Amino acid sequence: MKRIVSAAAALCLMAGMTACGSPARTSAAAQTTAPAPDDEPKEETTAGSHILVAYFSLANEQYEVGVIEKGNTQIVAELIAEATGADTFKIESTEEYPTTYDGLLEVSRQEENDPPQIAGTVENMDGYDTIFLGYPIWWGDLPTIVKVFLQSYDFTGKTIVPFCTHAGSGLSGTPGTIEDICPDASMGEGLAIRGSTAQNDRDSAAQSVESWLADGGYIN
Repeated sequence: MKRIVSAAAALCLMAGMTACGSPARTSAAAQTTAPAPDDEPKEETTAGSHILVAYFSLANEQYEVGVIEKGNTQIVAELIAEATGADTFKIESTEEYPTTYDGLLEVSRQEENDPPQIAGTVENMDGYDTIFLGYPIWWGDLPTIVKVFLQSYDFTGKTIVPFCTHAGSGLSGTPGTIEDICPDASMGEGLAIRGSTAQNDRDSAAQSVESWLADGGYIN
């Protein structure tokens, strides 16, 4: 996979979980929060857009941020879509996730051996050149459902730009996981934002997103 390097250094921000974090509560690198379902539309379409923001995000009880109404990663995804005019697609499972953090920890472990099915599909994936891919860090890696999403489409010739929310791990090597799954796509410079920042300091999160998008040439 060819890596695209931004003109300016992109912002970066463990395996644990958060409302948009990750499920490794006892691991040193893993202290983000667990997921839980939101009742929001999966896809919004903007005429003529060649950019898609696809993201996985859960609300309810999450690590470090408590019980929340909107997932951390969803907050960041919406900031990106607003700044770029991109279409959005929310990656959701056909089965609801537990609403408690402890329940989510258990399910997130089981998913590696029993991958979830995704509800809905991206319409006209061929029409998108750039895909911003958002996710919480779970156990120091991509959530299994995000891996399923990547395996469900042909990303040849497209640019995948990762962004994540976390509780201390940053991107945690996930761009490499994406490269392994989609070797014929190009990789944009990633962004990592702490889940608690996305949830509780949205002005700071918005500034980070705008600087990152500008450095990558996605906005002026």
